[in-house]
Amino acid sequence: MSRAPSPGTAQVEWPLPLTVNYLVAKVAEALDEDAARDDITTHALVREELSGRAQLRSHSAGVVAGLVMVEEVYGQLDHRVKLRVEVPDGGKVAPGEVVGELRGPLAPLLQGERVALNFLQQLSGVASLTRRFVDAAHPVPIFDTRKTVPGLRPLQRYAVLAGGGHNHRSDLAQAVLIKDNHIALVGGVEQAVRRARATGHEVEVEVESLDQLREALAAGADLVLLDNMTPPEVAAAVRQAAGRARLEVSGGIRLDTVAAYAATGIDRISVGALTHSAPALDISMEMVRTWR
Repeated sequence: MSRAPSPGTAQVEWPLPLTVNYLVAKVAEALDEDAARDDITTHALVREELSGRAQLRSHSAGVVAGLVMVEEVYGQLDHRVKLRVEVPDGGKVAPGEVVGELRGPLAPLLQGERVALNFLQQLSGVASLTRRFVDAAHPVPIFDTRKTVPGLRPLQRYAVLAGGGHNHRSDLAQAVLIKDNHIALVGGVEQAVRRARATGHEVEVEVESLDQLREALAAGADLVLLDNMTPPEVAAAVRQAAGRARLEVSGGIRLDTVAAYAATGIDRISVGALTHSAPALDISMEMVRTWR
């Protein structure tokens, strides 16, 4: 994003996997989906001259992500609505804590409530789960995967960053990752790696056994993904690789097992659950004052 942040807004300090065009289009799509501007309940009950103040309050402990989307929601509905951030994206929040405060005309505040909260709750859930994995695996870095909700990948990747995680390749065009089906079609790990090296890109290959790891190392793989291995198997793989390639582990890794994987000496851990199974963080919007 290239918009200059102002004091009290949802400014961030990490590289964003978002663009202004994507953010604007995604919010517009969500507002259209909810028919926010045609809210018959608000049109019937709320007078146009009324303004108000509403608090975004978390009812659970977690990590905030998505306030940039809340800003965009209200920027598109009515530029007079302003967000004052109390806990910025990437910040930890406690139960009962106010994340931010919205002020402005009452009608657009209500019209955008569901869309704003949908973004904020879902992305904060991803950030919160990511932070739990990051803390449990420290100092081994946690990466996301491409197991994302279609159409929301940039936002979910953004939330992973907010939670202290790292982004894996964003799409199939960004990096070489040889998977099991590629290997089966080509005829083996070594053949697949040697062919892929001709692309000039760094080559990562997924292996399911120490024998396949041996092939990958012999073929000159840069990064080897150990798929669905146990911590003892990963430790054996680390010893076998002996620094000849970076090693990543993925597949079935849970919060209660990630520390055991981190202790093996692995270089990095990727977790699909960050984006496909994160529960939403419980955040509400509560009106605290109205005026003419």
